[in-house]
Amino acid sequence: MQIKISFISQKDIILPIHYNNILQAFIYNNIDNKLAEFLHDNGYISNGRSFKLFTFSRILNRGKKENNRFNFGKRIDFIVSSPLDDFCKSIANFMLQRNNLYLGQNNIKTEQIQIFNSVIDKDEITVDTLSPVVAYSTLLKVDGSKYTCYFMPRETDFNRIITENLVKKYNALNNTNLSLDSSIEFISMGQARQNIIYYKNIVIKGTSGKFLIKGDRRLLQMGLDAGFGSKNSQGFGCVKII
Repeated sequence: MQIKISFISQKDIILPIHYNNILQAFIYNNIDNKLAEFLHDNGYISNGRSFKLFTFSRILNRGKKENNRFNFGKRIDFIVSSPLDDFCKSIANFMLQRNNLYLGQNNIKTEQIQIFNSVIDKDEITVDTLSPVVAYSTLLKVDGSKYTCYFMPRETDFNRIITENLVKKYNALNNTNLSLDSSIEFISMGQARQNIIYYKNIVIKGTSGKFLIKGDRRLLQMGLDAGFGSKNSQGFGCVKII
């Protein structure tokens, strides 16, 4: 389920260029406390990996760059997405019931909420990314230290990593042991762009653009709802069907 939320403010809404952590904190602060604590501290577990099972878009409005900040004017929209009914109900209720919300230092008010509950009924979808899709592996250097290697859709490991991630999220949510012989396939429709985002001073590399995605519809549904790729709860992997 995807929820598009529109906010208004009496003053211009100003955020740093790299604002993912601010949106993430805003979401955690505006859902039920017990749910927020569970997702933040534990999440849903599969093969020792924890999944928060929600994602969110970039701010959908174009901001005016002012030094190291964006000025979005007095209205913004963004999308929050999750397969968890409790999460979706909680954030919708909090956004509607609270008159004063704070996004960073910005005092904002909910203007409108739209709910989209798209059901995937075939084995391919065409999407546009609303936040970059991240696929990475942690590798070892010769000296034993670790480094992170990020992949783009044109690289073979990209589809494998995306598929393995979706299977783990599916198993974590449904308490199953799904395994697949075939993988999810990302096919660029145009030029895929690499994005570099700083999340709390950590560099994260992702890809954005329009894609045809083929594969098991159960995994496509999971990707649409919980996000494709890694670091979804940090604001990556959110897409819309086109």
